Amino acid sequence: MFEGFASFVYRNRRRVLLVTLVGVAAAGAFGLGVTKRMSPYGDTDPSTQSVQATNRYQAATGRQIDPSVIALVTVGDVHSAKAKQRVRQIESELRASRDIAAVSTYYDGRDPDLVSRDGTSTYVVAYFRSMSDARIQDDASQLQRRFAGQHDVALGGAAIADAEVNTQVGNDLARAELFAFPLIFLLSLLFFRSLVASLLPPMLGGLTILLTFFALRIVSSFTHLSVFALNLVTGLGLGLAIDYSLFMVSRYREESAAHGFGADALRRTVATAGRTVLFSSVTVAAALASLTIFPQLFLFSMGLAGAIVALVAAALALVVLPALLALLGPRINALAPARLQRAADRDARPEESGFWYRLSDFVIARPRRIALLSATALIADAGTLPAHASAHRVDAALRTEFPPGRTAPLEVVVGLPAGSPRLRELAERIRGLPNVSTVSHPQPAGRHLSLIDVSPTTPTYSTASRQLVHGVRALQPPFYLGVAGDTAGYVDLEHSLGTHLPFVLAIVIAATLVVLLLMTGSLVLGVKAVLMNTLSLSAVFGLIVLIFQHGNLQGLLSYRSTGALDSTQPILLFAIGFALATDYGVFLISRIKEAYDSGIPNSRAVAIGLERTGRSACGLPVRTARRARR
Repeated sequence: MFEGFASFVYRNRRRVLLVTLVGVAAAGAFGLGVTKRMSPYGDTDPSTQSVQATNRYQAATGRQIDPSVIALVTVGDVHSAKAKQRVRQIESELRASRDIAAVSTYYDGRDPDLVSRDGTSTYVVAYFRSMSDARIQDDASQLQRRFAGQHDVALGGAAIADAEVNTQVGNDLARAELFAFPLIFLLSLLFFRSLVASLLPPMLGGLTILLTFFALRIVSSFTHLSVFALNLVTGLGLGLAIDYSLFMVSRYREESAAHGFGADALRRTVATAGRTVLFSSVTVAAALASLTIFPQLFLFSMGLAGAIVALVAAALALVVLPALLALLGPRINALAPARLQRAADRDARPEESGFWYRLSDFVIARPRRIALLSATALIADAGTLPAHASAHRVDAALRTEFPPGRTAPLEVVVGLPAGSPRLRELAERIRGLPNVSTVSHPQPAGRHLSLIDVSPTTPTYSTASRQLVHGVRALQPPFYLGVAGDTAGYVDLEHSLGTHLPFVLAIVIAATLVVLLLMTGSLVLGVKAVLMNTLSLSAVFGLIVLIFQHGNLQGLLSYRSTGALDSTQPILLFAIGFALATDYGVFLISRIKEAYDSGIPNSRAVAIGLERTGRSACGLPVRTARRARR
């Protein structure tokens, strides 16, 4: 099958490339605007109590339950007439926005918790109407522009943070592409040994990204997608394109050295390396597609985008790259410095004396000791916005200069009218719970619905605040009670992730076993891959905790540790890490199996397989990591 397909591509190489150019031009024109159609982060599960309580409140009131915009105002003496006039002016400007439903200030009720400890700052809270994420982002961007020149006002809140994150992601992508492509080219020149060959991976990576953006633009017409998926597309798209290009080109050079440049070399390349690329892409796509089981928009988008980009990269490597190789022929080695040309000639001719061959001999001679030491080492090893962003500055000020919990309270939605005596009794019971700072007066949210804001004395995501959520929910009155807000959302997120995670693990492991069984005919190799990937990931998670959670290397890596990891990040990293570890393993196993099937003894087959893939496999993670950096 693969040889017949390669013959078709060889005969129609010019037509294939022409169709590709037309398709990419159309995809670029339509797909580059995908950023504007993407939604923010998205970490909620629609089936959880916090989301259902939020939806019930917003349906009854027509406005959002969480503060959308928080305007931090530095006015000198908050109690002066001048300060009051300035705050009222800001309130008027916020109310003038087309979709602001409600605005509240310190001067409405003289709540002392809305004044900073030094008495020089206060904040204005604005709520958007219940609208789509895209509409909210547009409104937030307009408010940013309106207040841009007002130096005594800093805008924060969820809507402003989401708008700034979207902008930051776009800037990160542009900057990453500006720096990454030259670095990728230089590394490709080192590994591909010629100028012509080194141009293929960046080109294939660019095509992969454009076509995936096009696919996501179509998908975004039917469902919401998180903007963070674009970072994965650009990093993984170019990384996999380089993976597949290097193995295809290396094999084509080998076959051409043995059989000459022509159709026969291309057929043998596609039948061997091409087959491996196909199985590799399926394992990567399956591992990432497992994330679509999660109801959280962020993980769902990452899984969908990752699966698409893996399959697109493989399709281009199996169709476009062979057409380019057929068209270039011996020119694939053109424009190479003499030293690199000699190295390319050596790479194209199998050897049994290179570094990787000797390393394999060393390991095979001491299998038990090496396995024990490696496993022991692996097991033992086991902020989105920059500081200058206004949402970051507002958040820092609210955490350090104002009483805790006022802008991120527990939002208790109750199925009673605001004047109900039973509602007052409930408020008193909540007030008696541990770690409660204040309990607001019931706010009407319709004829039979009310809202009580409960401010904890502890930080939003602390253990004590999470226990307070459980405490309020455990009251179980004989009427509807739902707890929403940031803390409740975090509690529900952890529960949702824990509920869905076993199914994801089962799919990833099953997909790996099935694909490797189909590729090699061996179930043992699949089990081996799962165990080795688990050891590798234990080291990865250990390093992540050491560097990012514990805050080591903050100065060197230019980041600010929050002392914790986002709950969704380990899951995402597991899927990506497992997929890439299997990807590299598939390439190594394919060469070992090919040598073994040709009659070479097992030990020599392992050494030959490592010699033919070791240099490539070590270079691939370096280039992928450089490209994936934000």
